[in-house]
Amino acid sequence: MIPNWLSAIRGQVPRKVAVFLGMIPIAAVFVVWYFLTQGAVEERVIAPSILPSPREVWDSVGELIYRRELLHHILASLQRVGLSYLLALACMLPLGILMGSFGVVRSMFTPLTTASGYIPIATLVPLTMAWFGTDEKQKIVFLAIAFAIYLLPMIIQAIDSVPEIYLKTSYTLGSTKLETVFHVLIPVALPDIWHGMRLAFGVGWTYLVLAEVVVFTDGLGYLVAFSQRRGPREHIYLVILVIAIIAWVADLIWSYLGSLLFPYKRSRT
Repeated sequence: MIPNWLSAIRGQVPRKVAVFLGMIPIAAVFVVWYFLTQGAVEERVIAPSILPSPREVWDSVGELIYRRELLHHILASLQRVGLSYLLALACMLPLGILMGSFGVVRSMFTPLTTASGYIPIATLVPLTMAWFGTDEKQKIVFLAIAFAIYLLPMIIQAIDSVPEIYLKTSYTLGSTKLETVFHVLIPVALPDIWHGMRLAFGVGWTYLVLAEVVVFTDGLGYLVAFSQRRGPREHIYLVILVIAIIAWVADLIWSYLGSLLFPYKRSRT
């Protein structure tokens, strides 16, 4: 008998089966990678200077960890992402709540926020360099702006998604406007705000390399750019993998904390 989840629309796949299914594309990528890079250097489909073999990448792990001081660069990038995110959150959280709560504030800032959504993030690099120089401040501000552009609409949407019945009930009970915002809108919207914060946090990792390659100091983006220019190329793939793992672990932590803080909210995937 065919299980219902196998063909059901929006069916819930058992966790063990989901893990197995998720491993299939990953295994396929490694198989293709292996066959494209096997054999002698001159016989390979793709040159090792472009795509080294899995074995060559694995053999360079020790050099990346010890000679290139991988841990130091991981901590440097984590610090930049963390400070940038806190800066963006401190600015966008109150603004998003005000824009979601009061039409006057939304009308005032909507043109600016709408226009910012169409700005290519890469164009902010020379602008932040002109404003803040080329030191650590520029990297943090650049990442903070990237965070803010994605974070603000999600906070506004979370406030907007609060059912109208909660507001009407609050007014019926005699709540003032500020009481309605702080005791109804924000508490009800908080799980969705947390989910938006979780999604926006991943943005920083997508622009981390762009922030760190402008001026070589340290960080995972620095390692990518340095390895691209001076080698070995194997380190590029390893650092990309490290960034993906860190972002994935961070997302799991966000999800776990969300389940602890809001156990009444249906889990999201």
